[in-house]
Order: sequence, then structure tokens, then C-alpha cells
Amino acid sequence: MGLLDGKKGIIFGVANDKSIAWAIARILKKEGMELAFTYAGEALESRVRPLAESLGSRIILPCDVTDDGQIDSVFDAVGREWGSLDGLVHSLAFARKEELKGEYLTTSRDGFRLALDVSAYSLVALARRAAPLMEGRGGGIITLSYYGSEKVIQNYNVMGVAKAALEASAMYLAADLGPKNIRVNTISAGPVKTLAAMGITGFKTILDSVESRSPLRRNITLDDVAGTALYLLSGLSSGVTGEVIHVDAGYSIMGV
Repeated sequence: MGLLDGKKGIIFGVANDKSIAWAIARILKKEGMELAFTYAGEALESRVRPLAESLGSRIILPCDVTDDGQIDSVFDAVGREWGSLDGLVHSLAFARKEELKGEYLTTSRDGFRLALDVSAYSLVALARRAAPLMEGRGGGIITLSYYGSEKVIQNYNVMGVAKAALEASAMYLAADLGPKNIRVNTISAGPVKTLAAMGITGFKTILDSVESRSPLRRNITLDDVAGTALYLLSGLSSGVTGEVIHVDAGYSIMGV
């Protein structure tokens, strides 16, 4: 018996087999959840589809989260196939590479708009469509954040602002969706080597700092994050919503 036997969930944000979303998908499937996956564009489809199929997934759909029509199509398909939904994983973030170096002061208006749209507003858009399928089922929505939402991290820039907006959005959504018995929580993951993270200038320096200063004296693993996601999407966390849970080897508790 798995913790999630008979449950159904959808994963947004798998980029490859090294991504946090994929690690989460694997543990959810291991515990019995049937999964659907989305991808953004043909290049990502070639990576995501084989991974999804390896877990027996039948719903594998394109979804550009800046396009409301594509979001509608995904949830229409989920509704037709399953009729209900128990879990949603939002592991989506994007900022142009040029915005992730130098000073935040130089952030362009268009770059700001794009980063906030993909990285923060997308959670609102997905939750709105998911809610009718999740209502009353005790399901959960989780999103992924980072410490740069709370403190200034060099070169994180507009993504830090987007993650702050994401965390605030998750709290407001938790308040809206709580009466429907839908929980919304955030995992603030420490730095881990993913395709997105490697685009941040000076990322290795961040890894070295966490390893030397965190209480556990190590960097986190994908499995560390996945285990917390399992907790938040299972009945083990039935009384938890609106929270930001740090999975960062304790780094965020340390002072100067």
C-alpha cells in the first residue's frame, strides 16, 4: 500500500531527468499516484515524453503557461480522462539570462513582466483551473521557491522578486482554496544542480557557501526535496497549508 494509492496528479516543470519536478514525480509514482505531465515546446517534449512514458503516464500534453488557451486544454483533457485531480506540482520559473547577472537596477520592464508571468502568475492560473477538479478531495498544490525570495542573492535579481511574489500568491491561494479542502504549500529548496540553476551567474559559489555554512554541512539532494513534496501531497500533511517549508540543510536559519 502506497501513501497515494488511487490518487491522481499533474506535474508542471519537468525539464530533464535531473530536474526537481522529475524527482518529485518519481516518488509520487512510487507511492501510487497516477501522473500527467506537461511540456513547453517541441525541444522539451523530446525529453519529457520518454520520462513520462517510463512511469506509465497516458496524459502528456503541451502547455505554455503564458497561454490561457493551452492551460484550458490541459485541464479539459484531465477532466475528460480522470474526472478529478488530487495533486498539482508547480515547478516553473523563467527569467532571461541577461537579467540574472549584474544589478537588479538594470532589470528591463519586459524582462520583469516575463519573469513574474511565468514564475509567479502561472501558479494562480493553474490553481484556478485545477480547483474544480480538486474540490472536496483533500488534495494539495505545491510550488518550488528559493531563499532569494527572502534575502538578496547576488545575480538572482528579478527571479528573487518573482519568487517572493510566488510565495505570497501561494499564501493567498491557500486562504481562497482552504474552504474547498485544497491545500497550497511552498517548498523553499536549497541550491541544487538543475538546468535552470546552472543559468545563474556564480552558482558554484552559492553551492560552496551552503555546504560550508549550513548546519548539516552539505548541499541538499533532489531526493530531499522529493520527500518533502510527498509529505505535502499526502494525508500526512492534512493540517498544513499556506506554509513555506525550507529544505536547505538548515542554511536559512543561520545568521552572519
